[in-house]
Amino acid sequence: MNTTVRRVTRFAAAVCAAATVAVAGAGVAAADEWPTPPPYPSPVAPFDYNGFLTPTDLDYWNPFVSSNRLTSPFGTSTRIVCTGFHGVLLECWQADLQGNPHKLVQLPLDFPGSMGSNMPGGGPGHFVYPDLVPGS
Repeated sequence: MNTTVRRVTRFAAAVCAAATVAVAGAGVAAADEWPTPPPYPSPVAPFDYNGFLTPTDLDYWNPFVSSNRLTSPFGTSTRIVCTGFHGVLLECWQADLQGNPHKLVQLPLDFPGSMGSNMPGGGPGHFVYPDLVPGS
């Protein structure tokens, strides 16, 4: 029984140590940067974009409207830069009020839109400001 108690104690100590390292490391976040244009002609070069539907637009809530959506505390009032290919947005960054870029998180589907998944490239996307996504 003594050996079992020692094993459980060692396991618990190892788990606590790993959790401490994970929590301490979580506070260090790399700063996002604006995407840089490639030095050669590219169809995926970054560009300014403001054609998002936001929660203040009625069409944002309409599942039959296939359009890119943005959930952000700034709406489209700050600079947004995206990369895309053939009209499909791939990645986007949005400035905060101080002008610092933050990479937006793309949701796996264009919720609440539901009609664009059969469009080329998977259709429009839904991008969310990083502080609004739990765990980001």
